[in-house]
Amino acid sequence: MTGFVRRLLRIAARPMRRDRGRGGYVVHPYRGYGSRHEVFLKGRVFRQAALGDYIPRYGMLRDVADVIRRIFRHGLPRVVVEVSLGDNVTTVTTDRDGYFDVHLPLDHPLPSDTAWHHAQLHVVLPGVEPVQSFTEIYIPPAEADLLVISDIDDTVMYTGVANKLRMLLRLFAKQAHQRMAFPGVAALYQALHVGSSGKARRPILYVSRGPWSIYEMLEKFFQLNRIPVGPILFLREWGISWRKPWPRRAEDHKYELIQHLLSMRDELPCVLIGDSGQHDPEVYARIVHEYPERIRAVYIRRVERKPERERAIDMLRDEIRHTGCDLVLADDSLAMAEHAFAQGLIAEEGVEKVRRESDR
Repeated sequence: MTGFVRRLLRIAARPMRRDRGRGGYVVHPYRGYGSRHEVFLKGRVFRQAALGDYIPRYGMLRDVADVIRRIFRHGLPRVVVEVSLGDNVTTVTTDRDGYFDVHLPLDHPLPSDTAWHHAQLHVVLPGVEPVQSFTEIYIPPAEADLLVISDIDDTVMYTGVANKLRMLLRLFAKQAHQRMAFPGVAALYQALHVGSSGKARRPILYVSRGPWSIYEMLEKFFQLNRIPVGPILFLREWGISWRKPWPRRAEDHKYELIQHLLSMRDELPCVLIGDSGQHDPEVYARIVHEYPERIRAVYIRRVERKPERERAIDMLRDEIRHTGCDLVLADDSLAMAEHAFAQGLIAEEGVEKVRRESDR
């Protein structure tokens, strides 16, 4: 238990390490996402305390001090943030908690030979040096013919979402190399990425219920397991502060996000992938009802075998059947791959790779 507490402290303190204890004003943007016509990104401007000279640079005491600094840092309201991406420039103003949302129309085209673009952020505050930062923006290639939106927890990576305590222990106590990907996941997502032609370069966007503090761990996990790394943009801002010591509720987080992504690329059909443990089937069925011609398939990984849950998912499958979209409750990655091949979404070679990977 002591080791768990130390890891929890280390993770909670990680966002504070960038300033090396100096404190001051910070612009913290998250990665953005967009199309050839517009981009979106989110971030926060805040002020945090400096560390005293008596705090060591490393160790548990430093982590505790950084966690305290994180709790007591406060967002700066009504601050103007200038954002530039190539020759495209806009300004936004932070809300009362220091958060800002950027919607930047691309009046000036960006280079088309890359999917990642660098945005610069600039803040001028009275009496201090200007604060600058940058972030990456992901824009899918023009030839993409399908959008894949996937959950992470108990869909790609086993976390035990159905058991809250077990999930939290795995979330905070496991390093990237200790986490377990479901068999066949890497081959399945690689097949979806390249499509039946083998050259599609489809965007795969991942959503997690976890906090932004595990972002680096997730990226490393994807790389270690050879899972195509899209922009893991869509974690939750848990909003932990002195006034709000618990994570913000996220009941509609995934639904609103998928709606937003579908509206950005309204020409692309979509595949949704999730698990049976929580609300993915209900959220995805609601999306199918609202976009009946857009959703090609819904893949739900079975993570528990409760009769009442199975009946509820069967009812959802029947509710959306008239749209032509199949809701597949799958025991493994191979079942998803076989359906995707039958629908013309992946090549037969992709199915064989999933089969070989699943048999290891």
